[in-house]
Amino acid sequence: MNRGLRPISAAAITVWGIVGLVGGWLLHPIAEHWRGVAPVVTWAQPLVLVLIAAILGGTAWITWRQLHVRRERLEAHRAVNRLVLARTCTLVGALLAGGYLGYAVSWLGYSNDPLAQERLVRSVVAGVAGLVILVAARLLEHACRVHEEKDDRD
Repeated sequence: MNRGLRPISAAAITVWGIVGLVGGWLLHPIAEHWRGVAPVVTWAQPLVLVLIAAILGGTAWITWRQLHVRRERLEAHRAVNRLVLARTCTLVGALLAGGYLGYAVSWLGYSNDPLAQERLVRSVVAGVAGLVILVAARLLEHACRVHEEKDDRD
């Protein structure tokens, strides 16, 4: 009996997101204690994450059209590469989203500090971009699914 490969569970994605959330929240006080200053979030970080999400989304679209619309076959190594990319980016997207959103939460209450507000806004944008990576990776994972063809010789 062939059960196949199941999609990544919501529980695994949630755990990675929570780990990122706690890590991002702890980064602020730990960095200030050790280095004296918290890390700066520039616009480059969310922009790179949006670019990654766009590439994943484009790959998902191409894969879906190739396998499910045009009914073409995909070479085995390409199919495995896309599936591994999708599964990895699902977990990394959850970790990044949680990490940046946790870092943003750590800056709540610093309303008088303009640098804190910049870090908060940019971290939220990067966290949302991490969520978009997660969604695009899930779409790619879904696009990689193929249904077994029934053998009519029985």
